[in-house]
Amino acid sequence: MFYWLFYEQLFQVYSPFRVFQYGTFRTGMASFTALAISLLLGPWLIRRLLRFQIGQHIREEGPQSHQKKAGTPTMGGLLIVTAIVIPTLLWSNLREPAVWVALLGVVSFGAIGFWDDMTKVRNKRNLGLTVRRKLAAEIFAALLVGFALLGMHARGTYSTSMNVPFFKNFKPDLLIDAWLASPWTYPLAFLFFFAFLLLVLVGASNAVNLTDGLDGLAIGLMIIAAGAMTVLSYLSGHADFARYLELARTPGAAELTIFCSSMTGASLGFLWYNAHPAEVFMGDVGSLALGGGLGVVAVLLKQEILLLFIGGVYVVEALSVILQVGSFKMRGKRIFKMAPLHHHFEQIGWEESKVIARFWIAGLVLALFALTTLKLR
Repeated sequence: MFYWLFYEQLFQVYSPFRVFQYGTFRTGMASFTALAISLLLGPWLIRRLLRFQIGQHIREEGPQSHQKKAGTPTMGGLLIVTAIVIPTLLWSNLREPAVWVALLGVVSFGAIGFWDDMTKVRNKRNLGLTVRRKLAAEIFAALLVGFALLGMHARGTYSTSMNVPFFKNFKPDLLIDAWLASPWTYPLAFLFFFAFLLLVLVGASNAVNLTDGLDGLAIGLMIIAAGAMTVLSYLSGHADFARYLELARTPGAAELTIFCSSMTGASLGFLWYNAHPAEVFMGDVGSLALGGGLGVVAVLLKQEILLLFIGGVYVVEALSVILQVGSFKMRGKRIFKMAPLHHHFEQIGWEESKVIARFWIAGLVLALFALTTLKLR
């Protein structure tokens, strides 16, 4: 909105408004705006959640030390989503379809999380939507994003080829355009595209959701991951840097920098209230929205594989649950004392604050490694 108003409309009247054309300026302002919204609205939201008795229900099979957290206000993710959406609308160039697709990812997955949280509040238990219903809703949200991406692809504003770390010239095409030469393989190409998209978006949203089990753990890792995505989107949107690093030149990537910086600022502001001991939890509305937004940005930037490193701790947490459940069903034995992995370390004697700090360190190391791979090809 500000880009259109101050640069496109008022720049000729007052020349200093030219600053609004620069993505770096708008990126910094978006991050600051998101941080301010989180810090200023946080106390108000916490009071409202307490007033309506929207508190966290702790699962009975979880660590006993967590039972004291019962009743802590949840659904603080509403603050996160607000602090992402408003700065993005204010500071980005809304003519870029990539911005709207990224917002679609955050809002749609956040809506699923809101539905899940409200179900838990009504049931007064830590049981929300059934796995089948929740997964169906997430698949539907991912399909919405997929069709939006195909619309961008048809207009030439989105490429279905993707970057592969450590390989400069290997850029596989998700749609495999060669298949489209034959009408028999046309449906198969789109099936492959949507299957891969579902894996990235549903996987990313649930990985963040599973990691959200300790005060500040998931949101601290999101600050790191969103910060890394901010760097990636800036490099992909800058012609010289993209050419030098052999990155896919994505139309609208520069505006995604503003979206990613809003995610970073919103997460940083929420950590102020979510740090141990937490005054508010993000709930599924926050974790699913952040995971969905992170996954959509990775797809738009063609960095789906690099997301495995940027969100490496999220991936490990999700894998720990998969391995634990699979091992118990197949062998009747558990691999970890408790899953997700952060609970395992609690069970072997680590203090909660130590688990959080060490996981943050691991997340930062993995994100830095992901950025170094841009030149190691």
